Amino acid sequence: MPKRLPSTPPVLPGLAYVRPLGSGGFADVFLYAQDMPRRQVAVKVLPAGVHDTDMLRMFNAEADVLAHLSAHPSIVTVYQAGISADGRPYIVMEYCPGSLAKRYRQERMPVDEALTIGVKMASALESAHRAGLVHRDVKPSNILITTFGTPVLADFGISSSLAPGGEEVLAMSVPWSAPEVVAEQTAGTVASEVWGLGATVYSLLAGYSPFERPEPGQNTREHLRRRILRADFPRMSRPDVPAGVQNVLAVAMAREPQDRYPSALAFAQALRDAQHGMGFPPTPLEVAEDEWVPGDQTVDFADAAARGPAISSVPHDSRRRTTEPPPLISRARDEDADISAPTTSVRRRVWPWILVAAIAGAAAVLVIWAVLAGTGG
Repeated sequence: MPKRLPSTPPVLPGLAYVRPLGSGGFADVFLYAQDMPRRQVAVKVLPAGVHDTDMLRMFNAEADVLAHLSAHPSIVTVYQAGISADGRPYIVMEYCPGSLAKRYRQERMPVDEALTIGVKMASALESAHRAGLVHRDVKPSNILITTFGTPVLADFGISSSLAPGGEEVLAMSVPWSAPEVVAEQTAGTVASEVWGLGATVYSLLAGYSPFERPEPGQNTREHLRRRILRADFPRMSRPDVPAGVQNVLAVAMAREPQDRYPSALAFAQALRDAQHGMGFPPTPLEVAEDEWVPGDQTVDFADAAARGPAISSVPHDSRRRTTEPPPLISRARDEDADISAPTTSVRRRVWPWILVAAIAGAAAVLVIWAVLAGTGG
């Protein structure tokens, strides 16, 4: 299947295009410079002309899921989302200059660093699970590194709800997908997330995914699927990875879901115990409190509508004069009040005219009197 060419970056208000960052299965990511406040941001955008309902639904869900979870220190932060001028949905996120997509294959990662990343990602997943959400695509390339060197979980594009029912798009990244997902028995559960994170930590330590083979031509998608479905935990040969760490990963990657750690939090605690056993300071747990977890604002995974910025309005009492006449009763009261009790301002306007009229009348009488007197003489 030929690789899709990146789309043209959209024109977005307040953002200036810099360069492309990458292309995924259904979206492109570009680097933009934000004008106010000034910072670099990553913009994920659908290609032009996309009308596939599933893709639009997944894109909306990713924006909403990140809005629920991105306050977590180990989850990528979303700033805004909307529709570009050419009608393409986009999400503006924090720019993370690094990722673990290739690093684990190019260098030997220190054991403590790999365990620290495992604890942080388990904390992120536990917070998502408590909010009723599953990521469904935990793997090294979806762990980004921020400008402060902090690992964060990204790409919630195929995330879904833990609530039963509803249609789901079955998607998987085979080397890091649990046996029940590979067998298409489920689209994603807490147990499969624990397996995927275990396989990810294994990859960071071993330098390859758990069921890869060194022989060329032996790591096709179908080869990996068969090994995941039938194989037990493959212990790695790295000498500085103690048996205690491998035992923790073996439980996380047990073939049967009920044999794994019951939660991401339990897996994180086991990794912390392994750190303590090796003399490393345990990585702090970062799990959302129950009061923080959004309860009444659920994500609608069926929403495929185009959603963009809305013009906000704030209700308030208007001081403008209305064009409609006041009610008849009010007018009658006003008219009665004007007749029976004129206001002070009305009286002040009337009395000078009365005085002028009185003076004019007196002057007229004097003139008439003078005329009559002259005639008589």
